Amino acid sequence: MTQPSDLEGRVARLELRLEEVAADAAAARHLAAARDRDLADLGVKVDANRSVISALGEQTRARFDQMDARFDQVDARFDRLERRVDGLSGRVDGGFAEMRGKFDATASGLEHITRLLDTLIAEQGGQ
Repeated sequence: MTQPSDLEGRVARLELRLEEVAADAAAARHLAAARDRDLADLGVKVDANRSVISALGEQTRARFDQMDARFDQVDARFDRLERRVDGLSGRVDGGFAEMRGKFDATASGLEHITRLLDTLIAEQGGQ
């Protein structure tokens, strides 16, 4: 069996150790509470960032939809312009063909007049 004086020392050391453990437990509770607050704050920030990112995604999608609509309008305008240019090109080609025919007819007429004048001059004896 232990001596009473030794028992008092052991109890004193045990009480001191118990105070240290109690202090450590209080510090651990304090740190855990701070960690919980930090995690809660982080959760709020993550939720806020997620909301902002979602809103940006929606804005971007809306802008792309607007751009798609604008591109569709531009495509339609280009299609109309292309049809108009094709129509004008056909008219210009037709006009050139018509003018070419008229120039050919004029050249043929001038050639006929030249032959008639040559014949008339020859009949009059070259005068």
